[in-house]
Amino acid sequence: MFSVTVRDHLMVAHSFRGEVFGPAQSLHGATFIVDASFRRPELDDDGIVVDIGRATQELNSVLADLNYRNLDEVPEFAGVNTSTEFLAKVIADRIADRVAQGALGEQARGVTELKVTLHESHIAWASYERAL
Repeated sequence: MFSVTVRDHLMVAHSFRGEVFGPAQSLHGATFIVDASFRRPELDDDGIVVDIGRATQELNSVLADLNYRNLDEVPEFAGVNTSTEFLAKVIADRIADRVAQGALGEQARGVTELKVTLHESHIAWASYERAL
């Protein structure tokens, strides 16, 4: 399996419900390093997994919709704890939609798997993996 990973970052504010979150129940900021890994069993006709420039651009575009926002105020997230794991899935699903729409080029349709990892720090991160 071949893979290409691109990286960006995301800055949000949010709060959590539930005692398990301790002081994070209060509104707080979070900065994540975000990795999107594209995988496929064979390289395309150009000998690549996906165009790195286009993948970087699409990741940036997906993150722009969330960046510098208070996630508690985003209607589609109402009543949801916007945990690192949850956000990894949201971002992966949005990137997958862009791949399906052809935003990364027709050759990118050969990508079979996507993994999105949000790094909370140098010692903690969460990922979501999905088929395309």
